[in-house]
Amino acid sequence: MALAHELPIYKATFDLCKEVFTCVRNMPRDVKHTLGEKLMTECADMVVLILRANVSKHKAQHIDELRERLQVVELMFRLLSDMRCIDLRRFAAATVLTATIGKQATGWKKSTAASPAT
Repeated sequence: MALAHELPIYKATFDLCKEVFTCVRNMPRDVKHTLGEKLMTECADMVVLILRANVSKHKAQHIDELRERLQVVELMFRLLSDMRCIDLRRFAAATVLTATIGKQATGWKKSTAASPAT
């Protein structure tokens, strides 16, 4: 088992977390305290889910929850972009990171399903 902070999915999710915290800092106050806080919580929870999946024998349930939260984060970013609360550059950076995380989570789940249970 690799250390969680060395996993590519952890690094991408941590980068997304940093991007979110930077975006929220510049949002309008009303959005910052509603959608911004929810977005920060979802991203922080995603990092925790990666840590849990890495040490768990039943990784699939944590990976499934991670993928679900990732979809919520993608939806929130799309909404923030449509409302012009974040600029296009930040939205593009977040989209690249969420796509990377999604691909890695899917691959991790497939490799977990393919490996024999211990």
